[in-house]
Amino acid sequence: MPRHLTRRLRPTRRDDRGITTAEYAVGTAAGAGLAGLLYQLLTGGFGDKLLKTLFDHVLGLLGIG
Repeated sequence: MPRHLTRRLRPTRRDDRGITTAEYAVGTAAGAGLAGLLYQLLTGGFGDKLLKTLFDHVLGLLGIG
């Protein structure tokens, strides 16, 4: 078979580097969900207690508190 015909019969390879629009959408939705969850946790009583405990711990390590 002539060379110029065999090139057409070979399957072409797709470049799979990068991410697709659907993957962007899933990543964006996951990021927004995580941000919402963190916001709810840190603006409630749990967040206040967590930040106070962390702050007191750091002051204790520094010998100030």
